[in-house]
Amino acid sequence: MPLNYHMPLFRPPSEGDNLIIQVTLGCSFNRCSFCSMYRSKEYSQRPLADLVADIQKAARSAPDSRRVFLADGDALSLPTDQLVVILEALHTTLPKLSRVSCYATPANILQKSAEELATLKERGLNLLYLGVESGSNMILKKITKGASQRGIAEAMSKAHEAGLKVSATVILGLGGKSHWQEHIDGTIKLLNSAPLTYLSTLQLHLEEDIVSEFKEKFGEEFEMPDDHAILLEQQRLISGLNPPKPVIFRSNHASNALALAGNLPRDRDRLLAQLEAALAGEQPLRPWFLRGM
Repeated sequence: MPLNYHMPLFRPPSEGDNLIIQVTLGCSFNRCSFCSMYRSKEYSQRPLADLVADIQKAARSAPDSRRVFLADGDALSLPTDQLVVILEALHTTLPKLSRVSCYATPANILQKSAEELATLKERGLNLLYLGVESGSNMILKKITKGASQRGIAEAMSKAHEAGLKVSATVILGLGGKSHWQEHIDGTIKLLNSAPLTYLSTLQLHLEEDIVSEFKEKFGEEFEMPDDHAILLEQQRLISGLNPPKPVIFRSNHASNALALAGNLPRDRDRLLAQLEAALAGEQPLRPWFLRGM
């Protein structure tokens, strides 16, 4: 019997075929001007007894599940002792379980002690999806991210030191036509300063209900970059990345004009050649009707 989810329900593309347990509703921050994912929800933590019941129910219907994603927006906001109970219940009822992941904000990570993060890793939490969005302090302020370049770098390093893998996302286009270089250069500086395992880029797409809020908070005229400008951002980003450890890179999210995949820095030249071909019109871009968030 399937679980009853509180909709809307979101998960990373790589979690599409995996079991989802909804441990929180909404997002504890929920003020990023570019994001409308959880605007219809008030943040709350689901009762622990309900979560254990959901896990037991899921185990009966999908006993061979190998991967679990903890929803909603930032499950790491839960108290550590509750997360431990959830992780223990998952590993007890799903004998083939090999990975548990969740979204996390920089604040979520920084609010946990090093010992707490290490305990969560020991109990079976493996991967954190972290929305970096930008490494530019100016852009982070304009999009009301509630984080700084330094704080995001500290969060990434803290998670890495605890043995947790970090999958970071960057949103191309957040600087508009006026501040795209600041956006990308700040992001390069951030990503070159702290270790991560995975890096993905998305292309900015604003839902109609938050366009006016985004532009108002931006504080000046915002012009949405076209696909050519986005490709130039991607080119500048990949050219400048020299991460502390090799990174698995993807831009295969449905929002992207051009899907790329490789390892950095190993595949830098190949990825840049693909971008050159796309900029020259020699490689087709994803049609607009196939794009989405």
